[in-house]
Amino acid sequence: MSDDRFTASVYLRRIARARELTGEAGLDALIVAPGPDLQYLVGSRAQTFERLTALVVPAGGDPFVVAPTMERAALRSSALADMGVEVREWVDGDDPYAIALGTTARGRLRLGFSEATPALHVVPLATAAGTPPELATGVLRRLRMQKDAAEIAALRQAADAIDRVHARVPEWLRPGRTEREVAADIAAAIVAEGHEAADFVIVGSGPNGADPHHEVSDRVIGVGETVVVDIGGPVPLGYNSDSTRTYATGDVHDDVRSAYDALEQAQRAAVAAVRPGVTAESVDAAARDVLRAAGLADRFLHRTGHGIGLSVHEEPYIVAGNELELQPGMAFSIEPGVYFAGRWGARIEDIVVVTDDGVDDLNRRPHGLTRV
Repeated sequence: MSDDRFTASVYLRRIARARELTGEAGLDALIVAPGPDLQYLVGSRAQTFERLTALVVPAGGDPFVVAPTMERAALRSSALADMGVEVREWVDGDDPYAIALGTTARGRLRLGFSEATPALHVVPLATAAGTPPELATGVLRRLRMQKDAAEIAALRQAADAIDRVHARVPEWLRPGRTEREVAADIAAAIVAEGHEAADFVIVGSGPNGADPHHEVSDRVIGVGETVVVDIGGPVPLGYNSDSTRTYATGDVHDDVRSAYDALEQAQRAAVAAVRPGVTAESVDAAARDVLRAAGLADRFLHRTGHGIGLSVHEEPYIVAGNELELQPGMAFSIEPGVYFAGRWGARIEDIVVVTDDGVDDLNRRPHGLTRV
């Protein structure tokens, strides 16, 4: 395994499973364009749009890649060569869609497309296949939702790295500085602590903390305020961190302390509810029930969590109405929050993994309201 991809055997197992699931879904072939799904299946981070690059996984044949010759270099860092997967190159003037469909079964073909496949390519491929296009989300979701040991190790590496950043936040977060200044220091630390990049840095002080998707602004941080710090990014293997802690710049009002105590209990209850066989919605309910009992139900504005891996947000989603039963290897956030518009907000977020008999919390920083 290199620093940025797994061994060829890992990807070959994944493709074999993809082919099996493609057949079970009644599809003739899977079409996977550049994006997280292609990275999952062959370790490629190739980026292309107007010229077709795609992994084709026939239900009854060998997988191959269709790629323009001029994009060959972008595939070199993948595991394709070690996997023995054929790359069928094309140049401008060729018909890449005929190349993609030429070795699949003749007649009307059911094609399943990855979500990242541009419509620019979906339409001509589906037209040539003679059937309406179908999303391959069901197939790819089953592949990616349950992480193997190597993926969990990468997620743990990411969690450890972001925990080290949160441990340093008090170095930079202080009254008189702007959110943007604090965010710049945090972003640099995210990279210094082992990430490839800072994918997102949220620093929401005072009333800005009441906006769950606030990023940063030039607002000057005051004394006695709560500050929501939500940060993350990918480590070299491409797996992401995502962790939120709430800080206080001095003493806060009793009502803030009381609401935060309830939030801490809600986050703890949701983590404790995670185990194989329970539904995603039951974990959401565990957090929501605590906040409802504290009179804060209307202050919790979003789902309790989202899956994480090669994408920061992926399935499973921990939300009301999702009856999916959790299985070992599923990884997702637990992040209830409370938001008081125009005043303040708070959120606590860890990444957890379902184990054979319970849950493993990958983030280890204290959950309490941290005074800086």
